[in-house]
Amino acid sequence: MYWLIGSLIIIAMMGVLAVADSMAIPTSSSLMDILNTPILFLSLIIFAIILIVIAQFNVPFAKPSHLSQHTAGLSLRNPSYNISHKSKLFFRILTHVLVAVLAIGLIIGSALQALISHQQAELTEITEPMRVQALVTIEGISDSVYDVATDSGYRQVAVISDISPLVSALAVEDLDAMTSNFLIDENNSLSNNNLYKNNSNNNNGKNVTYRVLLNGYPKNPSKQSSKKNLDNNPFDRLNYLQPGDQLFMSLALAPLATSEQALSNPSGFDSYRWLRGRHIDGVANILTVGTSTITNTEVSKPAFSSSSYLQRFQTYINQGRWQLRQHFYQDWSTQTTAAQQAKAVTLSLLTGDRSLINRDTKDLYQLAGISHLLAISGTHVLFLAIMLAGAAVLLFDRLWPKVYRYVPRWQVRWWVMIAAAFIYALFTGFDVPAARTAWMLFAIGLVRLTLLPVSTMRVLFALAVLMAWLDPYVLWQAGYWLSFIAVVLLLKYDDASYTQSAVVSETAPAHNASVVETAFKHIWIIVKRVFKLQFWLFITLLPITLLLFGKASLWGLVINLFAIGLFGWVIVPLNLLAGLCYLLSPAIADSIWLLVSAIVAKLHELITWLTSLPALSEAWLYTPVNVAILLMVLLSMLPWLLPQGFISRWLALPPLTLLMMTVYANQQSLTTIPTLYILPTGDPYISAALLQYPVANNEQPSTTNTHKTNISWLFLSDHRPNAARTMPSNLTANKLSMTLAQQLGSLSVDILEGMVVQSSSAGLTDTLTTDKTYLASNASASTNASALLPLTVFQLNQRLPISQYWQAGRSDRWSTFQQAYKVTSQPKDMTNISVQRCEQGKTWQLGNGDLSIQALTGWSKIDSPSVWDCTVAIDASLPIRVLKYNAADPLKSIPATVQTLTSSSQPPTHQANMPQARLILNADTHQRIWQMWTLLCPVEPPEQPRTFHNVTWLGHSTSQITAEVISRQTITEMITYDDKMPEATLSLNAAVDTTNMTP
Repeated sequence: MYWLIGSLIIIAMMGVLAVADSMAIPTSSSLMDILNTPILFLSLIIFAIILIVIAQFNVPFAKPSHLSQHTAGLSLRNPSYNISHKSKLFFRILTHVLVAVLAIGLIIGSALQALISHQQAELTEITEPMRVQALVTIEGISDSVYDVATDSGYRQVAVISDISPLVSALAVEDLDAMTSNFLIDENNSLSNNNLYKNNSNNNNGKNVTYRVLLNGYPKNPSKQSSKKNLDNNPFDRLNYLQPGDQLFMSLALAPLATSEQALSNPSGFDSYRWLRGRHIDGVANILTVGTSTITNTEVSKPAFSSSSYLQRFQTYINQGRWQLRQHFYQDWSTQTTAAQQAKAVTLSLLTGDRSLINRDTKDLYQLAGISHLLAISGTHVLFLAIMLAGAAVLLFDRLWPKVYRYVPRWQVRWWVMIAAAFIYALFTGFDVPAARTAWMLFAIGLVRLTLLPVSTMRVLFALAVLMAWLDPYVLWQAGYWLSFIAVVLLLKYDDASYTQSAVVSETAPAHNASVVETAFKHIWIIVKRVFKLQFWLFITLLPITLLLFGKASLWGLVINLFAIGLFGWVIVPLNLLAGLCYLLSPAIADSIWLLVSAIVAKLHELITWLTSLPALSEAWLYTPVNVAILLMVLLSMLPWLLPQGFISRWLALPPLTLLMMTVYANQQSLTTIPTLYILPTGDPYISAALLQYPVANNEQPSTTNTHKTNISWLFLSDHRPNAARTMPSNLTANKLSMTLAQQLGSLSVDILEGMVVQSSSAGLTDTLTTDKTYLASNASASTNASALLPLTVFQLNQRLPISQYWQAGRSDRWSTFQQAYKVTSQPKDMTNISVQRCEQGKTWQLGNGDLSIQALTGWSKIDSPSVWDCTVAIDASLPIRVLKYNAADPLKSIPATVQTLTSSSQPPTHQANMPQARLILNADTHQRIWQMWTLLCPVEPPEQPRTFHNVTWLGHSTSQITAEVISRQTITEMITYDDKMPEATLSLNAAVDTTNMTP
């Protein structure tokens, strides 16, 4: 009953959050006034205590048979006993009814708690984009630091108040003047009516506050690389903002659902739920930042005066975290990248501050399967609590032993451990693992103090429910599930392992063995237990890992064997010791941190070498997992999780068989329907599209393996127009290739028949002699940016085989380009790939003609890159659906938004052997492309007329396509990568159709 009610409570809260987030539920202020969150939370706790007490004192027990016969005879001889027995039966039924009512009340109350929390979040969220000027109060430490050299942006949770619409662009001096006026007004207790009289007449937003995520990114790294610009850049001050500081900024606010973090999601990370779980109301991009800072000692702002003592204490602790980060950040630019990342990981292991860890190090830890070691876990908190408790008991033993007359020794140790655990948990941000450990220490000590017969497993489960009641959005955090499930599995494994070791010790033969033999046996037993534990955790956490992250690293099974011991018994204790020494002697602490950083740097070198082995390059496991699959996994594991003999383990076969059939069906569903996936790249101008077309084995070309059931082509393009100034791409080839490899793996693609780069690259040719006007207009484009997509092809070819590579424009220097990259890269055994020009008339076709790919544009013989871009047409005998790839769940990829051109001519009547559909993948950065096509290329050759049932155009809103080209191509539907239509469609009668493009 205990487990059933708790599970139903969590399921009900998750269901309410999911339903409330997916559909519009009207908010009711009266409901929130009647059932506000603290009152409902206390009511739930009271109901739970009553339920536990009733269940604890109503435990049924079995009577022996002779007692049952004795009571039966007694009831026949004594009628009063019969009445007493009926009354007991009545009270037992009443007790069961009361338990059922309380359980239903807990479930309904939990659902209401989740609903009220959702409605409170809805009332405070930002609903529409707007540009404002506001007073920003820094809360906590930033998630990352602003660094132009590494192209790292500033991300910080903050509270904005005194909000006014931004009428005109503000300079730094304007914001500083506003700060001075604000200080004068507050310190003199004057009215705020004239505070912004020169900037805004709207004072309605002065009393509104939002909790936002500030974003500040380098706007143009190539232009800000000089020392002069770095010194004059006001964004550099962002790294020196302490928790609690206040200053004025001009911001561009955006709702969570439409923010760049939520829309640009190539890796599957659900940033919307992550931000909502942190109680963020919206995203604020920094436009201008002032230089004058208001500290909490300069003004008695309500944000400080009305805050609780706990919030003030939290602010002071965060200031200590910030100062420790600044200590690590000293002379940062003078150190090598390896030394920087070793120090960054050391800081993360001490305070949970990951702001200094770059993307490459995070990817390395993800590939190694040890990302969990970067988080502050229960091990860190427990180590520090034990160290401080031992030191405190030692002091009491030496100086104040009389204390033990009033307080037992274990209680002294317990109180010190609780205080240390909660303070350290606050110091590390009070994340779920640290908070869970602190509350577990408190609960277990309380159980021992009150002598309650409650198991550790029940305490852990009750704590999970309490944390969900306190904050329902914690159910959206991956750390919540992984933390509690891992501890449950450890407790379960520990019980089973203890039982087995006890049996082995009892049955072991007694004989005189040598010391060396005994030592080897003990070492072997320890190694075997560690491997079994790691294998147990890996297998049992695999389904939930795939559900939360969409992938799992197979390297984790090996690297965790030594990494967990190294971190848990060497790095973390030394790091915590250095942290304690820092309070007394920073010089001693720096010496210890230098040793820890050296160990971490060597570990990074070892992991890099291991993960670069070509024989073990396939390290990621991609399998689409949903809740139904997770439920089948749980049913399959249930006979092994329950006590042995409780139910037959043969009962695991039906759900296990169903699980295998479901996974196979999901994989087959990705390959049986012709589909073009629009893959997110993280850059609004760089597009990626994957074509998957099912074929029979006898229809495959000779270049592909015969066991494959589908053909896959990948198309890349850069849609930055040459005539307009746009933000440079922040993507790197390594990041883009890793993202694409992950996306292809989740779609069960392990080989590509072809890869087409539809945009030309100036870095691959040195044979240009004319068209100086075009080259001058693109002089600001760096060679690295132009080589992004070709370099991505080269790196992706190291991860999976690519049979053909088409490149728009000239590629004279491709061989030299590959060789130069191989020389500068660490792995020497890289695979080369030959390049083919993607130019007008080039064609690829299946053996039976069901699928063909041909280039419509691209004239590389002309000395002008403006006509090199390659637009591709895909002709298929089966309709091709176009889906927007859902990184979180590829099986739930949604159809792309289609704009139907009603002015286009109706499709012709059906003819024998006529292709069903044509899909045009457009790539043009200059209007000359379609001017050239109009002059040189008729729509169809007169001798071979080809018509299509449907012609769909897929491109970017920056396309230079004209209405004439659209009409000549008989395009009936248009789709864009950025969901904005090009200018040519404005002259056409168009209608938006968001229906599915399935046949």
